[in-house]
Amino acid sequence: MTTHLWDRHLRWMYRTGRPNALARFLNGLSARQYAAGLGPGHWVTLEVPGRRSGRTVAVPLVVADHDGGRYLVAMLGERANWVANVRAAGGRAVLRHGWRESVRLVEVPVADRPPILRRHLALAPGARPHVPVDRHAPLADFARVAAALPVFRITPDRPPGEPPGRSG
Repeated sequence: MTTHLWDRHLRWMYRTGRPNALARFLNGLSARQYAAGLGPGHWVTLEVPGRRSGRTVAVPLVVADHDGGRYLVAMLGERANWVANVRAAGGRAVLRHGWRESVRLVEVPVADRPPILRRHLALAPGARPHVPVDRHAPLADFARVAAALPVFRITPDRPPGEPPGRSG
């Protein structure tokens, strides 16, 4: 019962497909917390330039690990503002979790998304009310919604010619 009420509350905070004032406030707090490195290692803050303003936009997200890769999932689908900003920035962004990591986010083909989506729901309880699939569902169920949920693989973003072993 309590979980059901919480899920309804989370859906209410994003009822228009965008965060309402309460969700924006809570996301701002979470973004600062995640950036400071407070919390599990898979909690990060994505920093990306706003496509219209150019100002840095900070968004708290959960990194899903799968088959040796790290991924970000847009729980609100194509409507997520950060997705449009990442695309406009050519995938270049910064992840923060106690340190800064310059990354390039590469969109994952729809056919490869289902196991990543399932892993994301296992790690991100706050995303569950927004994804119309149970986290324990078979991969075929995730395949049915995969096209609507952008997924990005996190890769290092190095200046041209920089060797792979260096960090910035």
